[in-house]
Amino acid sequence: MSSVDRDQHDVDIDLAQLFRAVWQRKGRILAATALVGVLAFVGANAISPSYKSDAKLLIEPREPNFSASGTGSATAEPLPDELNIASQVQLLQSVDLIKQVARDLKLHERTEFDPDSSPSAITDFLVLFGLKSNPLELPPEERVINAFKEKLSVYQVDKSRVIGIEFTSKDPKLAAAVPNAMMDVYRSLQSGAKLDSNSDAVRWLETEITNLREKVRDAEQKVAEYRSSAGLMSLGSDQSSFSGKQLSDISTELARVRGERANAEATAENLRASIKAGKSTDTLDAIARSESIQRLKATESQIRAQISDLSTRLLDGHPQMKALRAQLAGIREQVQSESLRVAASLDNQAAVARERETQLLAQLNTLKADTARAGEDEVGLKSLEREATAQRQLLETYLARYREASSRLDKDASPADARVISTAIEPQEPSFPKVVPITIVATLATLILSAVAVMLAELFSGRALRPTGAVVPVATRREDAEAEDMETANEAPRARPAQDVPASLLDVAPDADLVEEMEQAVAEDVPASEPTEEPDEFSVASVADYLVEQQTRIAFAISPSGDDGSAGTVALARELADRGSRTVLVDMTGSACPTRLMASWRDLPGITDLLTGEAAFADCIHPDRLSAADIVPQGNADIRQAMRGADRLSMIVDALSDVYDLVLVECGPANAEGVARLSRNDRHEIILSAPEPEAKELAEIMMAFEDAGYNDLILLSMKTPPARNTLNAA
Repeated sequence: MSSVDRDQHDVDIDLAQLFRAVWQRKGRILAATALVGVLAFVGANAISPSYKSDAKLLIEPREPNFSASGTGSATAEPLPDELNIASQVQLLQSVDLIKQVARDLKLHERTEFDPDSSPSAITDFLVLFGLKSNPLELPPEERVINAFKEKLSVYQVDKSRVIGIEFTSKDPKLAAAVPNAMMDVYRSLQSGAKLDSNSDAVRWLETEITNLREKVRDAEQKVAEYRSSAGLMSLGSDQSSFSGKQLSDISTELARVRGERANAEATAENLRASIKAGKSTDTLDAIARSESIQRLKATESQIRAQISDLSTRLLDGHPQMKALRAQLAGIREQVQSESLRVAASLDNQAAVARERETQLLAQLNTLKADTARAGEDEVGLKSLEREATAQRQLLETYLARYREASSRLDKDASPADARVISTAIEPQEPSFPKVVPITIVATLATLILSAVAVMLAELFSGRALRPTGAVVPVATRREDAEAEDMETANEAPRARPAQDVPASLLDVAPDADLVEEMEQAVAEDVPASEPTEEPDEFSVASVADYLVEQQTRIAFAISPSGDDGSAGTVALARELADRGSRTVLVDMTGSACPTRLMASWRDLPGITDLLTGEAAFADCIHPDRLSAADIVPQGNADIRQAMRGADRLSMIVDALSDVYDLVLVECGPANAEGVARLSRNDRHEIILSAPEPEAKELAEIMMAFEDAGYNDLILLSMKTPPARNTLNAA
């Protein structure tokens, strides 16, 4: 079981109480709602309607229609960025553009755009006492512009290059005419700005082109004169000089001569080495090219053939064979001699090449000196050529731009960088006021605010607050509740051994031993009909008046006669709750009569479960089924085991008093000692609930309580159970 702090406790909002309060005041709420709805409807119809129309522009580069060249610009213009679009939005709201639109549409003639021209009496009064500046001090054109700006709205459509133009006016035709006129003026200004720019460009380019032509002519003349004076003749398209060309040719020739010399020397050396070694020289290229050697080789082949042919018929010592061999040896000597001549010839070629190489080197050195001098002259020449080339390129660029700008001088050749994608049309329905939506919103707002005001009043008064986790009372119809009450009162008594049933839970000692679980005690039937009690000082109403007047927080009810007195205590709790007092009744009787009369169903957790720790504090508080009071039932736990923790009863009662206006503890036929154990101070009231009190019995009870320290007892006498209206069976 959760602990309870006496100084600070959590509370819950009783939603059922909030809705009951709203339902009880439904007449006032509905009346206020209907009144506000009617006023909103009438007021909305009385307001002069205004109309709104809009147009949209797409900001994009527009290609001009060239009249001269017939081609567009070589480079595509970049798309406008966010800053460019925002700049165009500001341009559409510029004063100059608004002035032109106002003049074109003659807005100064409309009262809508100059309402200050006829000020009202209230305005004159405010101006007279200095509470408002005189609107007539402003020029009429400025007043028109201010009114125009209030009705104008220019915005950029999200994530696009589209600009929207909205205008509000009491005249639907004017609402559509203003955005269209603004788009026309805007495009005209943009196109005119392009024409002015092109005209200025043409005039400036004409002068610059004339000057550039003279500069190009002078630069090219200087190049020619310098080339002639320095002897720098250009050859071919590569513009190379004559000395450079000569140097290149001699270098090429020198490389060729050196190659021939090296080839001749290598071939001669190789030929001599082969002859000296006795190797065949037939494969050498120089030998193969010698015609004399080739003829000797052919003769040698013929002789060899003859020798081979005769060797089959003649012996080696035959004179003819000897002669042929002698001829063959002579031819070989001639071949070797011719080979040596070829080697000598190659040596001669190498010597010639060497001489040629020497001459070429001399020429090359001379040309190098000349080329060095020519290079110094070419530095100045190239500088002049670069200047002339730059002037020529600038002239060509200016000529191209001049032709392009000249082609845009036509009025239709420079369209504005904006395209109309939606024109404004005359609206058919007013944009304000929307009669039906205004009426619905005002009606719903009044209904909601009225309900909220009632709920706040309940919260601030504390009537809609309950202890944490308290159960919301269940709304029950009067007929069903009365039938259930009669059925509960007339049902058979629950069996519990008489010797084990205490008349009051307070009669059970906290330290008594546990006994077997007892059955519920036999309860007396509650009469089905309850006549109205007589108005006297001991009636339920009188006791309720006294408790409210004394601002009693805790009261203990003693019922010597048993359930009859407990029924009177239940009637008192319902009477107090009906008067708006937050009341809770704690059932400490042995018969559980208050639980049967007030709880919505049986076997709810209650005070015994709370004492034994089987239920939480919030789970033990339940609503009365016939009133706004709450009840802490007897519970389902073992009574004797629960009363072992009876010392905590005073703490529980004090905790409930911090949340409720009155805590009413029904103790049944308890004695003074048991009540004294639960009530430990004189701030608590003692109520003696006796329907037909006897003087002797009453005196004994009062003396017993006086001995326990209670001098003043409140007598509650309800001879017969009260009627349903008295018990607040609503």
